[in-house]
Amino acid sequence: MAAAATALALGGGLLLAAWRWLRGSARAAAPPGASMRGKTVIITGANSGLGRAAAAELLRMRARVIMGCRDRARAERAASEIRAEVGERAEGGGELVVRELDLASLRSVRAFCHRVLQEEPRLDVLINNAGIFQCPYMKTEDGFEMQFGVNHLGHFLLTNLLLGLLKNSAPSRVVVVSSKLYKYGEINFEDLNSEISYNKSFCYSRSKLANILFARELARRLEGTGVTVNSLHPGIVRTNLGRYVNIPLLAKPLFNLVSWAFFKTPLEGAKTSIYLASSPDVEGVSGKYFGDCKEEELLPKAMDDLVARKLWDISEVMVGLLK
Repeated sequence: MAAAATALALGGGLLLAAWRWLRGSARAAAPPGASMRGKTVIITGANSGLGRAAAAELLRMRARVIMGCRDRARAERAASEIRAEVGERAEGGGELVVRELDLASLRSVRAFCHRVLQEEPRLDVLINNAGIFQCPYMKTEDGFEMQFGVNHLGHFLLTNLLLGLLKNSAPSRVVVVSSKLYKYGEINFEDLNSEISYNKSFCYSRSKLANILFARELARRLEGTGVTVNSLHPGIVRTNLGRYVNIPLLAKPLFNLVSWAFFKTPLEGAKTSIYLASSPDVEGVSGKYFGDCKEEELLPKAMDDLVARKLWDISEVMVGLLK
């Protein structure tokens, strides 16, 4: 019996390996005709996962990449690794810079933006990538529910504080990383801070719905400025985003095998972010939602302009842009 189970497991492993090989794991190519030479890009959460993959690829395309990361030591290590991976290919324009940014602290967001505005003459692309996924109930430094605070409010303040620089650098782009899980979220204006009830899955989905509503409302407000705003979902990706998800010990080997076979690599997951940040194909395109580098339809609740405007107004007060 044990031998049969072992054989079955090995056979399944070989089939999964073959599937992974057929899918291919080659590095995603830069969008045709895309060059980022002379352009400055900010990526939040760029020390791991999708953000790290996007930073490496855009560095290869000769961009000046500013990694906005909470843990400076980890970010510096990631930057050193990226420079080693990219090597001489980034010479002649590419540069990687690490800056401390904790999206769970409005004070940190303001300090980061102040430094950017003092030091950077232009900003061509802002990629709102960082996120926290299904964590236990906890609050940010400013008292917001962590997922809503980091995934939405932190990026809301960051983007607004950098809007002037983005406008002065036009044509420029804002790229907002959301998730397909937005479909399970609802914007409950009576309990945005989840003080009445908290469900970690629902609250993550709500924050991702808020990302899309924010992107659409920002795109509307920026019409005619030369700044475009688009959101995306990366698909199911193997990253450390799921560190708060508990998987039974006995199930971990199978989960790891399945995720290796069927989940996207970080670079595959970052492909749409890279596309929206650099491709000539989306020059002037704004207010849209993408997956796998193609525009996708949204559910009606993600296109509700009244909810988007109300969320914007409330968010302005929550982060202190309006008193």
